[in-house]
Amino acid sequence: MGWWAVDVRGEAARRDALAAWLVARTGQAVEQRDDGTLITFAEDETSADALIAGLATSPDPSATAARRALVPVDWTTHWRDGLGARRLGRLVVRPSWIPPDLRPGEVEVVLDPEMAFGSGEHGSTRAALAMLVRLIRPGDQVLDLGSGSGILSIAAVRLGAARATGIEVDAEANHVARRNAVQNGVQSTCEFLDGDAGALAPLLGPADLILSNILRTANLELLPAVTSALRPGGLVVFSGMEEGEAPLFRPSLTAAGFATELETTDAGWWAVAARRP
Repeated sequence: MGWWAVDVRGEAARRDALAAWLVARTGQAVEQRDDGTLITFAEDETSADALIAGLATSPDPSATAARRALVPVDWTTHWRDGLGARRLGRLVVRPSWIPPDLRPGEVEVVLDPEMAFGSGEHGSTRAALAMLVRLIRPGDQVLDLGSGSGILSIAAVRLGAARATGIEVDAEANHVARRNAVQNGVQSTCEFLDGDAGALAPLLGPADLILSNILRTANLELLPAVTSALRPGGLVVFSGMEEGEAPLFRPSLTAAGFATELETTDAGWWAVAARRP
């Protein structure tokens, strides 16, 4: 008995939908390799085989998959391996077991993400943080859609936002985010809500800055909610998309009435900042 990895290969055009299906089917995060392979995990060999058989009813029925046994690992501590301090402009992100080393003018986020997405080590998170450092203004009201470990919300407050509210469907991720907020002393100005960002965001506006570090399909679905929640003249940062997805996302952004102000890439991941007129 033990965990198994399942490597799934399918059509590029259906990759986002397939990834979302895998997350819903397994309850596990999905990793995407540079070659487009999606990697998910199953608790045992039987579950891995059932997942592979279920691909016939997925958004990409032609997808193929292979399973492989994983060496037993204590995942409650293994997530720490390889994590160190990272500088993004005047923001320093470090795990709690790394000593502080701040330069004049820098602020830090001490982050232990555990099993929640968002450690500052992923290209999409770094791209979103780089945008945040450049665009945040003192006193901003911030919404963080799909907030994961809480890194963007916490960083926003540490960089000068008056308040940040994260919305996340994964209640366990919010437990991690709240602990991270306490660790950074921002629990009174960082709130994390369980629920659907599309439903909750319009109720929490108007926001000066909205952050959405999710898959492209989710970002597209959230455009109406973002428009409703963002104050006129406010900014939204969309991340979580590969560089090749930029031409697919830009037309929808323009059609929704947003004007692109800034773009960046990091390790093949693309982020865009746009302003609501």
